[in-house]
Amino acid sequence: MPIAVAISAANTHDSLALQPLIRSIPPICSRRGPRRRRPAKLHGDKGYDYPRLRAFLRSRGIVSRIARRGIESSHRLGRHRRVIERTVSWLSGCRRLHRRYERRADHFASFVAIAAALICYHRLTK
Repeated sequence: MPIAVAISAANTHDSLALQPLIRSIPPICSRRGPRRRRPAKLHGDKGYDYPRLRAFLRSRGIVSRIARRGIESSHRLGRHRRVIERTVSWLSGCRRLHRRYERRADHFASFVAIAAALICYHRLTK
């Protein structure tokens, strides 16, 4: 289920959007204990292999599972990447998101948030 969603320009690198996306994750309610304010670990491909991102995740207490450029293969992330690709395909199933009909970014971000809420609703009702 999507915890947080964000949009960015097509010509910006994904690593630039990681920090604001991590900061936008709301507290996670659990049945027992205090609220968790962060995920336990983050899986990423080689595009996120930067020392500043690893230091940012470490300062937040998040274990980073990022493939290193030139050293590791990103094939081991296939299991986790499938979950992301499936969620993106659910988002592309929405007609207004498949082709970007909206010209304004705030309208498009609103429709993405509505689609993510619908995905969460359908997953929780099953």
